[in-house]
Amino acid sequence: MTSTVDGSATGGMARGVDRRGATAGTAATTQIGVAVDIPEPWGSLLTRRRAEAGDPLAAHIPAHVTLLGPTEIPVDAMPVVEAHLAAVAAAHLPFSLHLRGTGTFRPVTQVVFVAVAAGISECELLAEAISAAPELHRETRFPYHPHVTVAQDVAPESLDRVYEDLADFSAIFEVEAFTLFSHSGQIRWQPRRDFRLGP
Repeated sequence: MTSTVDGSATGGMARGVDRRGATAGTAATTQIGVAVDIPEPWGSLLTRRRAEAGDPLAAHIPAHVTLLGPTEIPVDAMPVVEAHLAAVAAAHLPFSLHLRGTGTFRPVTQVVFVAVAAGISECELLAEAISAAPELHRETRFPYHPHVTVAQDVAPESLDRVYEDLADFSAIFEVEAFTLFSHSGQIRWQPRRDFRLGP
């Protein structure tokens, strides 16, 4: 899920690090993230283009717009988190998302992304509501900025090539749900549950 997810100026959920090893007196934890999946045919195209740029994170999670970046929670808090996400989803209606053109966070971070042209405020409201739960509060380095990362921390010429190749990219689709992902030592982030928007 990276954005920074912190959602914003990095590559997303694939940046998560597994720190779930529990020691005596500590609770087992897991990493979670929340994202909007990019549907076909665009999702596989953007994921493939990221892999072609030499970005190894393309293998960790498909193309997505992050709503909550990698967040470590106690395993036993998962039911509370899922109940919160269900309430957030029920309180927000489906919306149209328009992806168009490319942008970059350079020189702050070495990231090229496909930009969100419409649906920005809806993503911002969802991200804010999701992170309002005490279990999901996390410090972020950058303001939330919805986007789809297509290259991160690769050679400058690869970043330039992706930026140019996808400059005319455009996709419009309805967002009817968001997905909770978890990472507990697997190579890839694993989808855990979809939450449909609307009552």
